Amino acid sequence: MSDKKELETKCIDTIRFLAADAVEKAKSGHPGMALGAAPMAFTLWTKHLKHNPENPGWPNRDRFVLSAGHASMLLYALLHLTGYDLSLEDIKNFRQWGSRTPGHPEYGHVPGVEVTTGPLGQGLANGVGMAIAEAHLAARFNREGQQIVDHYTYVMASDGDLMEGLAAESCSLAGHLRLGKLIVLYDDNRVSLAGSTALTFTEDIEMRFRACGWQVQKVKDGNDTAAIGLAIKKAKKENEKPSLICVRTIIGYGAPNKQGLCASHGSPLGEKELGGAKEACAWPPEQVFYISGEVAKYFRKVVSQGRKDEQRWREALADYRRTNPSLAAELERTLSGELPAGWDTELAEFPAGSGDMATRKASEAVMQTIAARVPDLIGGSADLNPSTCTWLMGMGDFQSPKLGREGLHGMVGGAWDYSGRNIHFGVREHAMGAIAVGLSLHKGVIPYTATFLTFADYMRPPMRLAALMGLRVIFVFTHDSVGVGEDGPTHQPVEQIMNLRQIPNMTVIRPADANETIEAWRLALANTTGPTSLIFSRQNLPLLDRSDCAPASDAARGGYILWESSVLEPNIILMATGSEVALALDAGHRLAQGGVRVRVVSLPSWEIFDRQPQEYRDSVLPPRTESRLAVEAGSKLGWEHYVGLAGKIIGMDTFGASAPGPVLYEKFGFTPDAIVAAAKELLTVS
Repeated sequence: MSDKKELETKCIDTIRFLAADAVEKAKSGHPGMALGAAPMAFTLWTKHLKHNPENPGWPNRDRFVLSAGHASMLLYALLHLTGYDLSLEDIKNFRQWGSRTPGHPEYGHVPGVEVTTGPLGQGLANGVGMAIAEAHLAARFNREGQQIVDHYTYVMASDGDLMEGLAAESCSLAGHLRLGKLIVLYDDNRVSLAGSTALTFTEDIEMRFRACGWQVQKVKDGNDTAAIGLAIKKAKKENEKPSLICVRTIIGYGAPNKQGLCASHGSPLGEKELGGAKEACAWPPEQVFYISGEVAKYFRKVVSQGRKDEQRWREALADYRRTNPSLAAELERTLSGELPAGWDTELAEFPAGSGDMATRKASEAVMQTIAARVPDLIGGSADLNPSTCTWLMGMGDFQSPKLGREGLHGMVGGAWDYSGRNIHFGVREHAMGAIAVGLSLHKGVIPYTATFLTFADYMRPPMRLAALMGLRVIFVFTHDSVGVGEDGPTHQPVEQIMNLRQIPNMTVIRPADANETIEAWRLALANTTGPTSLIFSRQNLPLLDRSDCAPASDAARGGYILWESSVLEPNIILMATGSEVALALDAGHRLAQGGVRVRVVSLPSWEIFDRQPQEYRDSVLPPRTESRLAVEAGSKLGWEHYVGLAGKIIGMDTFGASAPGPVLYEKFGFTPDAIVAAAKELLTVS
């Protein structure tokens, strides 16, 4: 063995046993993939990945996504060895309270972790989103001879990742879009947590990806770093197809009794078995968390190379700034996440007399104004643009410029290439959500998605992860209640709004009319610390008379006094969201005619309202007024938060039915008459 090859082997074994030692010390974790995939990871990180450990966030770095997040110690070992801000003590503290090395990689927890992964398939789809962002920004900002946006997205995926339906959804779209800078390294070890993949996963993966338009390569020996390197080089030369490199590895490599078996997947090897693995690799069994001087020196070459790569880009950016000053300033603004100055001035307004309007249609009008002023806004729907009204008219379609557009109908006008801002996700809600997460993680774009509210269930995992990572993603949901009507209970959401409210760090906004819709979009764009769900109606809603009611701008506080019959403290508070606000207002007027001091509160966003000072919240919902009635065409569970034990809730305890929307509202009790009756009963009891 040559000296160079021997040193590389030591580097690979250092990765292996840093990971295995950490799992052993924690008495918890997944050693198998780190032992098997270390040569693949070493080759990518030291010879191909363009990154700078001294500045992990420089914009033109390659992105690396460990979709198989259970192999987190593989990533942590790489981060430590290549010079990121992750100490050996952090490695030793794997999976402990307060640790910087949690059980699965967490975005924002330590530099170099690009995305929170663990739920299988999510990272792979996030990678598709990152590749879309790179292609879009390159089309928007690159100029002849000035490739200022030019990087790859690498994903390391497992058998489990590829089993998930999400992988099929996202990889199908990636192939269609010809995302040539997306490269997936598949840890093809034929073992999952519960046993051999022969139990459940025997399809021809290579043929499947070729059918989706991918370049596919196969490396027969996962320890053959030269073959892995050649495959990566070939993948980088393929500009019009995403690439899958199937690398045959051995899970738990070296472990005498667990190598190649599921027993090495998700639990420590045990002291004796780990010692045997070290002996098999000619690694001193007594050495724990060992890094030799020559290995440390080799890995630190990554730092100097990364510094050079970033400096070359900085020099290119300076030249770009001289020749394209306005473009350079715009690039820096969009990468920073800042919105353009004055973006929210003179948004589409709906004056009195505008007539009834579905909030989905009001949203459509607002989106056009925003899109013209915020070029970062990009997204689309799950094949539902005509229904969700979420197209950006004239802003082009995000498609490969190599694809013809003959015979296509229903496009929104503008470019047909990667500069287009309308992404056609197809009927792929799960992938849509996860791709939007990747778009946001990349930075430089503000992604939105759209589908019917009842189908929020299809995209719950990426929505949860967006909230966990604190990402600015806008999830648009229309067809928000039994008001959908004849399509029936399959398309009528009941529990979905409350489900969304239960996600920590998710802001949910359900506006009452067109003007509250303006405020909803303003709040969503300004929210940089987490995702926002915008809930819009299919059916027309009356435009609230703001000469008699509080201004819609008060919705910015999440909840506000819409109207009240007296300056004195109310006898009863009626509160509602969305399409039920107008019904509560009508009922409030009727109660007031009977001498009741009534207050009507619009509560478009619980999360925003609950963040207000206690003094403000008490001014809207005075504690002494215990007679409170909430009205929402969805699940009742949760409204106790505002009405207390003495209040009442008009909501849904069942699924909907197939009938015209107005009939359903009457049958399920969402009418002014029903609200008045419930209020009187509540007042009588109190």
